[in-house]
Amino acid sequence: MANGNDQNRQPETGKISIESKRPLPNFNQSVRLKYVKLGYHHLISHAVVYLFLLPLLALFPFHLSSLKTHDFLQLWDLLKSNSFSFIICSTLIVFLATLHFMTRPRKVYLVDFACYKPEEVMCSKEMFMDRSRRAGTFTQENLDFQKRIMERSGLGQKTYFPEALMRVPASPSMAEARKEAQMVMFGAIDDLLAKTGIRAKDIGILVVNCSLFNPTPSLSAMVVNHYKLRGNILSYNLGGMGCSAGLISIDLAKQLLEVNKNTYALVVSTENITLNWYFGNDRSMLVSNCIFRMGGAAILLSNNPTHRRRSKYQLLHTVRTHTGSDEKSHTCVYQQEDETRQIGVSLSKDLMSVAGEALKTNITTLGPLVLPTSEQLLFLLTLAAKKILKMKNIKPYIPDFKLAFEHFCVHAGGRAVLDEVEKNLGLSEWHMEPSRMTLYRFGNTSSSSLWYELAYCEAKGRIMKGDRVWQIAFGSGFKCNSAVWRALKRVDPVREKNPWMDEIDDFPVEVPRVANIN
Repeated sequence: MANGNDQNRQPETGKISIESKRPLPNFNQSVRLKYVKLGYHHLISHAVVYLFLLPLLALFPFHLSSLKTHDFLQLWDLLKSNSFSFIICSTLIVFLATLHFMTRPRKVYLVDFACYKPEEVMCSKEMFMDRSRRAGTFTQENLDFQKRIMERSGLGQKTYFPEALMRVPASPSMAEARKEAQMVMFGAIDDLLAKTGIRAKDIGILVVNCSLFNPTPSLSAMVVNHYKLRGNILSYNLGGMGCSAGLISIDLAKQLLEVNKNTYALVVSTENITLNWYFGNDRSMLVSNCIFRMGGAAILLSNNPTHRRRSKYQLLHTVRTHTGSDEKSHTCVYQQEDETRQIGVSLSKDLMSVAGEALKTNITTLGPLVLPTSEQLLFLLTLAAKKILKMKNIKPYIPDFKLAFEHFCVHAGGRAVLDEVEKNLGLSEWHMEPSRMTLYRFGNTSSSSLWYELAYCEAKGRIMKGDRVWQIAFGSGFKCNSAVWRALKRVDPVREKNPWMDEIDDFPVEVPRVANIN
């Protein structure tokens, strides 16, 4: 792994464990006060108007009921004698009210989304090992290493791999990478347009994210060209931002929708495997080969109030955390060349601890925005006892996020990450089921995995009107990002079309800790 003195130094090989020996930090140990302040700053900034107005609105009808007829007559005489002042005050009130309603952020709705499910290119674990063997570039020790990773990965037998890497010999190329990108992106977008019935020319904002494949013209230009999107579309292409880029795209689309009225935003999240399979023998780079699989999602957002009735969710909050100023965080997921000049993405042995610190920072900021008052009070009281009264034996209270959310979509980055998040947040197997089943059925599809998880919840008939969903993802840099949604209606699985529907009755399945590969 790179350090502060030499970013190009090769990572320590042979130290990437199959089951992580460095779990997420215990969230009971410490809480950084500045992130608590940041969360409460967000809360007060958005709620201060209502905090002042609600008491006044409550007192007004009480005071009005106490007035007599002669009081109203006196008020009328007073207004007639001060008509000029009355007109000025009324105009000012109307102006301020109009200004408030015109400048407040527009609500953002998720109309619908679609996840890509290939018809072929299914890759069992035995087939993956066979193709790795036939590549002829891996030592026997590293083939055995990959086998152990696969047996403990939590992946099933029906994940998807690019066609170019399934051939013997493998034939990765720019043309094949473009073919994969088109197949995944256009497949998801076609399904989305069919589900929503909107015309492609109605889309005013386009955001595409893919971390490792960024050709020229860009992937967003590829979408514009294929669907003949309008000439004044606001188009963005995000690259190199890792598995959390999907929520960064959602946040960017939200900010654009807040200043561009009555339009649609299309967000496309994918990753490209064809040119990013590692053919070397650095073990820190071989882990990515074993867990990343092909997939993508397309999401349609709108800020038009008339679209609320047909939308599934409303976006309530996005919280982004970036710990890249720390060198260890910056280099824990790092693309570079190995000693033989083979390019790969190295995963540092510090990845779990870095992810834990980023998660702790993110939820500390998010907490005041979403937690009920009782949980916030308990959290503040224990924090005050520790920080102000210097009571060292008191551990910070970790709020129960199950009181804030009904559904959790945790990025399916790997079994070890899911285990630690489940333990530290006190979640149940039911809450983690969408993430674990997504990892099992589709593998780590990078930024799109959150949408396969939400699709799982919908296919199971779990989404009810008013339910709150927490999506949380981790990515290189290092970043931890959250999005909070509220369901605007019950999602009826009978009417749904998503990649789970034709096999949802087969899930959940028991995933063994070790699944032997023949």
